[in-house]
Amino acid sequence: MSSILFKNVRLIDPASGQDSKGSLLVEKGRIAAIDPKETPKAARIVDGKGAVLCPGLVDMRASFGEPGAEYRESIDSGIQAAVAGGITSLALLPDTDPAIDNPALVHYIRRRGEETGLVSIHPYGALTKGCAGKDMAEIGLLKKAGAVGFTDGARAIADTKQMRNLLAYSGFLDTVIVLHPEDPSLASGGCATASPQAVKMGLPQIPACAEAMMVARDLRLAELTGARIHFGHISTGEALSLIADAKKRGIRVTCDTAPPYFAMTEADIGDFRTYAKLSPPLRLEADRQAVLAGLADGTIDAIASDHSPADADDKRLPFAQARAGGTGLVTLLGVTLQAGLPLLDALRLLTVAPARLLGLEAGTLSIGAAADLCLFDPEEEWTVTAGSLPGRAQNTPFDGRTLKGRVLRTFHHGREVYTAEGLPS
Repeated sequence: MSSILFKNVRLIDPASGQDSKGSLLVEKGRIAAIDPKETPKAARIVDGKGAVLCPGLVDMRASFGEPGAEYRESIDSGIQAAVAGGITSLALLPDTDPAIDNPALVHYIRRRGEETGLVSIHPYGALTKGCAGKDMAEIGLLKKAGAVGFTDGARAIADTKQMRNLLAYSGFLDTVIVLHPEDPSLASGGCATASPQAVKMGLPQIPACAEAMMVARDLRLAELTGARIHFGHISTGEALSLIADAKKRGIRVTCDTAPPYFAMTEADIGDFRTYAKLSPPLRLEADRQAVLAGLADGTIDAIASDHSPADADDKRLPFAQARAGGTGLVTLLGVTLQAGLPLLDALRLLTVAPARLLGLEAGTLSIGAAADLCLFDPEEEWTVTAGSLPGRAQNTPFDGRTLKGRVLRTFHHGREVYTAEGLPS
């Protein structure tokens, strides 16, 4: 594996707080030096021309279709979208068909990622068998097999007693439980946030309080059991207030959000626009502002893509019947850069913060770390165009939007795995 010298780059490492112009040397797939005094004669020179060089992004929440629904997104196709978005570490949800509820499937997902050599894949294990919300999965064996945490994906566990049992057992394993914060009975049959617009469109509604009600329940159970919980795709101000208060009281809770919840509102479902049908549904402007505030004040610990692939037939249906979910790998960086955060803080939410939440050795430019790197131009604009994005799934809620921040190159363990069109390879 050849040496690589990145020169004329803006080095940003949220793990150390570094933000300075300089150079970085990679040798044998690892970061060898910052601003090296000597360069190996055979080193490849990458002139960043002032672009940002940061750790490869760590996406802690994404779905692919494999196994069972490869027509939506296979591991091979999804990884192409990931590296184009600067992502080098990816945590995959287990709600596939079959669900990742046995050690053999954990090994399978990890091996598939290794076979591609493009990203590091870290599978979650199912919290319950089949992600059905009833019987506990063999989470001890799943953790031993390499599961980074446990979740039923976009399905909440309705049975409060069983949720208590699951959290109590997880506490013995000291593992993180990732929860979908939505009361299932209130959300049943709904497809849009309760609002005047949903009434006008005649859509079945989900009250926004369905999120806060489930957050309140699970926070109380976490306090009771001492378990470590993490809420995925938080989207309402009421839920964020509960989480902020719980953190002050010492409850072991963290949370993430996804770009649609700070960059869009329920108005973006427009004229029954199914690409913007998500789970949880898009919220009101007040909630969008609350999510932005939660990113700025640290209540929200990470930003995840919430990548949820669909094919054309999934979305070419009446709004209420269309599959919920949107792609998010390619747009993760660009939308996050529009959140109004300082660049160092924005990148922290995409790199070292999710890595630490999952216990991954990633998200840093420290000497000796794996050379997982993203080189991007924070000022270059590009337009999101469904149908021409990397990967199989094209159901992006940001279709037609112009973003600022273009990924130029992505490196995984020192190997260049993505080069933007028009750049020399």
